[in-house]
Amino acid sequence: MTLEEAIKKIQPLDEEAMEYTRARWNTLGKPLHSLGRLEEMVTQFAGIYRDKKPHLGKKAVIVMAADNGVVAEGVTQTGQEVTKTVTENMTKHNATICIMSSMSGADVYPVDIGIATDCDNPGVLSRKIKYGTDNMAKGPAMSREEAIKAIEVGIDTVAELKEKGYNVFATGEMGIGNTTTSSAVCSVLLDQSVEKVTGKGAGLTNKDLEHKIEVIKQSIALNQVDANDPIDVLSKVGGLDIAGMVGCYIGGAALQVPVFIDGFISSVAALIAIRLIPECAPYLFPSHCSNEPAGHLILDAIGKEPYILANMCLGEGTGAVMGFTIADYAFKAYWELPSFEQTNFGTYEELN
Repeated sequence: MTLEEAIKKIQPLDEEAMEYTRARWNTLGKPLHSLGRLEEMVTQFAGIYRDKKPHLGKKAVIVMAADNGVVAEGVTQTGQEVTKTVTENMTKHNATICIMSSMSGADVYPVDIGIATDCDNPGVLSRKIKYGTDNMAKGPAMSREEAIKAIEVGIDTVAELKEKGYNVFATGEMGIGNTTTSSAVCSVLLDQSVEKVTGKGAGLTNKDLEHKIEVIKQSIALNQVDANDPIDVLSKVGGLDIAGMVGCYIGGAALQVPVFIDGFISSVAALIAIRLIPECAPYLFPSHCSNEPAGHLILDAIGKEPYILANMCLGEGTGAVMGFTIADYAFKAYWELPSFEQTNFGTYEELN
C-alpha cells in the first residue's frame, strides 16, 4: 500500500459504536466513570474497530531497526554493531522487549529497515531500504523517496500482521544514534532549542552531550530543513527506524487498528505522522512518558497523556508493550463486570 493510498483510507472513528460502548459502561455495577481512562480506552477501541462488541485479538510489537550515519560524529557511547546484535537477540527472546512482551502474550517482530550490515537471521523481517542512513552532519540522512519508501514499509508491516490476526499493535525501535536524530526532528518540528530537547541517550558524559548538541545544530543548519514539511525534516535529519514507525501509525489508522506509542523516539515518529495526517491521531495511544528531556514536550504536542510515569528510556517498545496490559485490564472489566441489575444494589445516576 502506498502512502497516498493509506491516507485516503483513513476514516473518523465510528461514533455509533463508541456511544453504544459508553452507554454499556454506565450499566455496569460500579460508580459511573470510576474506571476513568480505562473506560475511555475501550470506547475508543470500539470506534476504531467499528464494532459495538470490541475484543482484543493477537498483539504484536513491531520493532524498526536501523543504523544512523551520524554515529560517525562520535555522538554515541557504542558503535553501530550493537544495532544488529540487539535486533538478532530479539529472535532469541532474550532482549528486554521480548521478556516484557511475554507478560501480555504479545509477539515481537523485529524489522531490518536499515541495519548497516547484512542481517540474515530468519527471525528478522528483511525490509532494508539502505545500509543505514547517510551522515546528516555532512548532508541529508536520506532522500525524500527513501523516507517515503520507509514509511510504506511500516504501513505494509501492519497490513501483513493484521492479515495474520493481529488487531492491536505497539511500536518500538533499535538503532544506535537514534536519540540524536529524534532530538533533531523534535527541535525543528516543535521550534524548540536543541539544548532543551536533547539528552544523554545511552550514557554520554556532560562533555559528550555538548558535542552531540553541536552536531545536531550543525546538521539542521547545513540541511536547511523545512519545518513546515514533515517528510523534509524526516529525510534530512531523521532515521529509517523513525520513518518505519511513522508508517506503522499511518497504517494502523488506514487499517482500523489501534497502535501504542513507546517513548521519545516513537513519539517523534507519532508527531511526524500526526503532522502529515492529523486524522490518524485517534488511532494512536500513549503508553509512558520517556525520561528523555523532551518526553513531556512531545506528548503535549500530539495531545496525548501518558498512562505510565516510570522514568523509562530504554526503547525497543518496552513502554508501549505495557499499554497492552492496561488494555487487558480495561477489557477484562468491560466484559466481566456484572450489570447493576445483576448486582441487586440499585443504579448510579448522572448528577449535574
